[in-house]
Amino acid sequence: MNRNLWLLAICQGLFLTNNVTFIAINGLVGFSLAPLGWMATLPVMGYVVGGALSTGLVAQTQARFGRKTSFQVGLAVAFASALLCAYAAASHNFWLLCAATLVAGYYNANGNLYRFAAAELAGSAFREKAVSLVMAGGLIGAVAGPNLAAQTRTLTAVPFMGAYLALAGVALLSMVVLAFISFPPVLAKVAGAEGRPVREIMRQPAFIVAALTGALGFGVMNLLMAATPLAMQQCNLAFSDAALVLEWHVIGMFAPGFFTGHLIKRFGVLPIMGTGVVLNLACMAVALSGVDLHQFLVALFLLGVGWNFLFTGSTTLSLQTYTPAEKDRAQGVLNFCVFATTALSSLASGVLVTTQGWQWLNLGSLLPVVVTGAALLWLARHPRASAAA
Repeated sequence: MNRNLWLLAICQGLFLTNNVTFIAINGLVGFSLAPLGWMATLPVMGYVVGGALSTGLVAQTQARFGRKTSFQVGLAVAFASALLCAYAAASHNFWLLCAATLVAGYYNANGNLYRFAAAELAGSAFREKAVSLVMAGGLIGAVAGPNLAAQTRTLTAVPFMGAYLALAGVALLSMVVLAFISFPPVLAKVAGAEGRPVREIMRQPAFIVAALTGALGFGVMNLLMAATPLAMQQCNLAFSDAALVLEWHVIGMFAPGFFTGHLIKRFGVLPIMGTGVVLNLACMAVALSGVDLHQFLVALFLLGVGWNFLFTGSTTLSLQTYTPAEKDRAQGVLNFCVFATTALSSLASGVLVTTQGWQWLNLGSLLPVVVTGAALLWLARHPRASAAA
């Protein structure tokens, strides 16, 4: 871990502080402002949809101006959208809140490229560890996000307006940290060296499985995480309890980053991703066993660790499917798959938890988890397709 990687890990932590705070409060603010209860998680969905819609623009910005400038633009958007969210809360304007989170999605699309930038800041022999360790920086968000939401939600007379204002400060802090990171220069375009068309990259079996498992793993995690504050509120548990559960969930998401890269190096990427599938199934088993605080906490912690194994693994698997000249296009496709799936899960989480309940939400999550496991088994049984994995 060199200086640049440590600073990028801090940026990852501040990015997750933003995301976790959004998850903790957007559904509750949405529920208090929405015309209908099932619309509660539309602000959560707006953040993800904004990310999906921004992937193409972000890829072009990264290719033209490089990592640093593009990341700083994303943080500027994060600052402005946080202020817009605060104004929406103050004016009790549900649709403005949805629009503000949609705009914030541009930052989401940028921040989700930090993990790929980590691989570029390390030697080729240490890419897995670099990705894993920078993602471990999300531990900052694990602690800061829920506590920031809990401590600032009553900072002003308008509930949660203070949390949005605090996120504007987080964006400014991240801009300062990012200013001290040196990224590799933008590669000069050479005639005939543009790389393969996107369609050809996407036809590779390893790329298909990386995109599918990354998207479904993120979608399932978001489906259950976004619904958790609402589900716990329905079970008459305090917001402080929900903040605690989210804190341990995000600790589960990023604490394994200190060793996931080592595990992938030792056992291979597919076995570690398979372990992530098993942990997701264990999460659902615990969630279906009851709705006490400890069951929410254990289930969400297992969900976080399972997500880490799947998402770190899918990122690592994808790295061997494209060349440096192809990276912006390939990473744009990968992120679009993640955002599109997560957008659907954000909407589904609000609809299912408010109309069908926590139990059916977990039962519905079984299908994408089974599909993920089946894709990994298929790739493992086709040595030529998974030779590089």
